[in-house]
Amino acid sequence: MKDQYGRTINYMRISVTDKCNNRCKYCMPPEGVEDLGHNTILKYEEIERIVKAAASFGITKYRLTGGEPLVRKGIVSLVKKMSEIPGVEEIGMTTNGILLSKYAQELKKAGLNRVNISLDSLRHSRYKEITRGGELDEVIAGINAAEKAGLTPIKINVVAMKGFNDDEMMDFVQLTFQHDYEIRFIELMPIGTALDDCEYGYISCEEIKAKLPGIKPIEHGDGVAELFKYRHAIGKIGFITPISSCFCKDCNKLRLTSDGKIKTCLHSEQEIDLREALDQNTDETLVEIIKNAILSKEERHHLGEGKAPIARDMNRIGG
Repeated sequence: MKDQYGRTINYMRISVTDKCNNRCKYCMPPEGVEDLGHNTILKYEEIERIVKAAASFGITKYRLTGGEPLVRKGIVSLVKKMSEIPGVEEIGMTTNGILLSKYAQELKKAGLNRVNISLDSLRHSRYKEITRGGELDEVIAGINAAEKAGLTPIKINVVAMKGFNDDEMMDFVQLTFQHDYEIRFIELMPIGTALDDCEYGYISCEEIKAKLPGIKPIEHGDGVAELFKYRHAIGKIGFITPISSCFCKDCNKLRLTSDGKIKTCLHSEQEIDLREALDQNTDETLVEIIKNAILSKEERHHLGEGKAPIARDMNRIGG
């Protein structure tokens, strides 16, 4: 289905929980988040109904997010049920990787296609600092388990932060000479109140490119990343530029929050509540609400024009 600006909307990101086993400084407050409770977050059966409704008119790609999706019990069963829904062609997951070594084989067997793994430093002390206690070795084990299980191609998401990891860019790029990974550098976005607790600054992807002499552009994929690689490298390097060069004209997604709201744009306060339709048990109404959400999707965000950041923290939206 196309929106009013001619973009084909075929992708939905689904947050299954706002909880996380990390407390990343740019994402969550130090004390974590208040438990929304079982009556607030969507039940798996409700997520299935929403996916069935969306898939019925052409939303074919889905990505499970959080918080951290692997902290929610039964996530493997949700993947399996989603994979059996007619019209669902691809299921991915964004994860911090800490629990991935435990679940990678089960997830692949259930129907998960690939993973994006959030990893902002390759240094143990820095990783523990930015995550407020996370263990890098657990993430590395998760990446290896995902590769072994065939959850590929593996994409590693690196939020670029001045004064934190801007001296590690070549360290990440070195991984592309040893593995078929896509290392994706993402500009730090002003979202929610948690960013107030993060002492690190914004760095543009153009500044990162300047630290990587000799990279060559390659054919653009079907996602938002601008892709490059080094000669003789196995993997790729991606740049995601929501601030310095927004890609809104190519945006093909909706977001579903864990408390049942459709967000048509990550940086918009507009949210469409699906609760009433879910409570009425009328799937036809769900279809119409989601279709209308697509038709109301914003043309672009305006972060570079002085617009204030949205109120929700990233963990309450879904990565």
